[in-house]
Amino acid sequence: MLRTLFLLLCLAPPTALAATPVFDVHVHLRDGETSLREYRDKVHAAGLQLSGIGAMWFGGPHQARQGDLAKIRAGNDKVIALAAAHPDVLPIATVHPYDGDAALAELARVAAAGVKVLKIHAHTQGFDVADPRVEALARRAGELGITVLMDNANLLPGDSEKLFNLVVRVPMTKFILAHIGGLNFRFWNILALARTADGFGFDNLYFDISATVLVVADSPVEEEFLWTLRNVGLDHVLLGSDYPQIGLGRTLDAFERLDLTADEKAKIRSGNAMKLFGR
Repeated sequence: MLRTLFLLLCLAPPTALAATPVFDVHVHLRDGETSLREYRDKVHAAGLQLSGIGAMWFGGPHQARQGDLAKIRAGNDKVIALAAAHPDVLPIATVHPYDGDAALAELARVAAAGVKVLKIHAHTQGFDVADPRVEALARRAGELGITVLMDNANLLPGDSEKLFNLVVRVPMTKFILAHIGGLNFRFWNILALARTADGFGFDNLYFDISATVLVVADSPVEEEFLWTLRNVGLDHVLLGSDYPQIGLGRTLDAFERLDLTADEKAKIRSGNAMKLFGR
């Protein structure tokens, strides 16, 4: 009997062994309820349980463009309504930093509606992270208790450095940097050195490892990636899929192959996100 059980466990897919539910912090639900239903069906088919879904209405062909205030408000309202109907959905709103006072007003409006996360994307929205309007927006987000989620796939040279400077300049705002720098993840080992300076704890900085985890698992750089996760702080690492571009099942299969302890994996799969978002 014990031999049979052992064989079954060895044959089970990695995700079937993942006892801890998953908080997917990076989900694009472009068609509201329809997208959410499709997402849940795929998660269920992968044998996974969810503790939370960080959902946004934009991404890909659906972007928050400068000056398109009505579309931005409508999109934000849809994801807020979706979260009201589904308690496990964490609504993620957006604005365009270059809309200035109008962006700040929309940020305050969604904060009053219970939104706790703002997503902005320099490349798809067409703004410079170093622009003062971005800093003003991020600073106001922190004052309103909103975490700022930003893309960090390091598509262009200097992307990670600009994000580092923004986090330093706005220490009272919490940031999540998606994709942890892509294959430029090594840059973030600078945090281990930066923390030796007075006042540079970087307790406001988190990373999601969406997409990047697929490339590094079982690769020649996996050990360096794990070294980076420990240098940035395993309590500040989150799991995301970047659905629909990448499914959560595929993400978890790669994640489970990383040489992390069970406790470390449990934190990243769900615990860190639940603590960050107070859920």
